[in-house]
Amino acid sequence: MPVVTGTLAVPGAVLHHRTEGTGPLLLIAQSGEGDADRTVDLVPHLTDTYTVLTYDRRGLSRSRLDHPERGASLAEHADDVRRLLEAVADGPALMLGCSFGAVIGLHLAARWPGLLRTLIAHEPVAPGLLAPAEAARHRRELLALQELYRRGGLAAVLPEIARVLGIDPTAADAEPGLTPQPVDARRAAGFDRLVRHDFTAVVEDVLDHAAVRATTTRIVPAAGRTTPPAVFDRRCAQALGALLDTPVELLPGGHNGNTSHPRAWAARLKRLLPQAS
Repeated sequence: MPVVTGTLAVPGAVLHHRTEGTGPLLLIAQSGEGDADRTVDLVPHLTDTYTVLTYDRRGLSRSRLDHPERGASLAEHADDVRRLLEAVADGPALMLGCSFGAVIGLHLAARWPGLLRTLIAHEPVAPGLLAPAEAARHRRELLALQELYRRGGLAAVLPEIARVLGIDPTAADAEPGLTPQPVDARRAAGFDRLVRHDFTAVVEDVLDHAAVRATTTRIVPAAGRTTPPAVFDRRCAQALGALLDTPVELLPGGHNGNTSHPRAWAARLKRLLPQAS
């Protein structure tokens, strides 16, 4: 199936996006430094059922910024997605949000519930979902990671990011035949944007719990089966489930199960998401 790429002008930026497949529109909002190509192994297993839309968040890869040194709030990231869906979708869309992308999805569901039918929110990095003392502790963790990055660069901060998110870089639990995704220059630039700016957006974020609870969007809280229960991202998924009084779906792999277990994820997504308009 042909891949269609395009750009969309939004306030302060131009977003790169791509679509592929046939069926209901499924937007994937990536985790961390992930751009439109991050789920290169997952998307081909979804395109027989969905038209898959991915994009580079403002400041990442091919999405250009009017002012490159300016950060963006999660509300601004959500507004970007609103504009993207209004430009591309012909009705309410489906959405898979991973980590940072899951928080974007929660803002979208809270502010513009008519844009989404279903949101799968996998391990949202949203300290505001947690009790105040725990939320404050995790905000301090993110600020400490920013300071570590300023002092020691990417080599110093990546192992600590993995620890905070419960990621075991040495784990061999992954499907065979995956596309290598080394930390090349593009990913390194994405990590720079993530740590310097998007961590600040997470720390400063205020999520409207009442609006999330009241949204007409069906929200499915999700977490990685191997993500340790006590770590930040898994705790946020559990808190979202408690807020919505909805069970947390456990998906294969850990925090990055969408890249380590793409075939198993595609099969689960097809069971969790509607398959017809």
